[in-house]
Amino acid sequence: MGGASFLWSPHNPLLEQHILALARDREGRPAGDPRVCFLPTASADNDAYVARFYRAFAGLECRPTDLRLFERTVADLESFLLEQDVIYVCGGNTANALAVWRAHGVDTGLRKAWESGVVLSGWSAGMICWFKESTTDSFNLGQLAPLHDGLGFIEGSACPHYDGEPERRPLFQRLIGEGSLEDGWAADDGAALVFAGTELLEVVSSHPAATAYRVRRSGDGEVSEQPLPTRYLG
Repeated sequence: MGGASFLWSPHNPLLEQHILALARDREGRPAGDPRVCFLPTASADNDAYVARFYRAFAGLECRPTDLRLFERTVADLESFLLEQDVIYVCGGNTANALAVWRAHGVDTGLRKAWESGVVLSGWSAGMICWFKESTTDSFNLGQLAPLHDGLGFIEGSACPHYDGEPERRPLFQRLIGEGSLEDGWAADDGAALVFAGTELLEVVSSHPAATAYRVRRSGDGEVSEQPLPTRYLG
């Protein structure tokens, strides 16, 4: 998700409902409400974020839980992650989240969860963490820079908040054009890229005007931005 979430659109749960529907459709999943784990590492396990997650998901047909790492209480992280149907990563500091995950082995657990069919989701930092590269303000709030050591489950680069923050679009295109980032995917606030494995399945949105883009560099260094067909969930 490029940026929309329960934090900004508490009365528009269309994307969260879609995530839960994907989990219910998961092949071999046992009957019952999906188990949704909130991973708030990028916010330094901010209590307010976690509380708002529970408030938002309490009204949906699911079983919410959370996994905090700054005051860790779960011993077997890999097994805990594999028990979930959805892992939902919040926005915040992507570089810090990746470092903490790697220190605790969560990166390995997330890959195994992905390979087993768990739905991996999130907004902002929770979008770009799954890709190899991205743009981020992790190193200086308000100043964007490239990040080259994402989890890399999906090749290429990613950019959230494509329409929500004015510097995002021109910087992403410039970095791809000069070869600092690989070809990538960009998502507006309110839009979500849905991948099945590493293949794009569709783009969905919680707002009629929100969409996503494929951004590529040609052999002569020119950058093309292709709007992707988007299904509005409303």
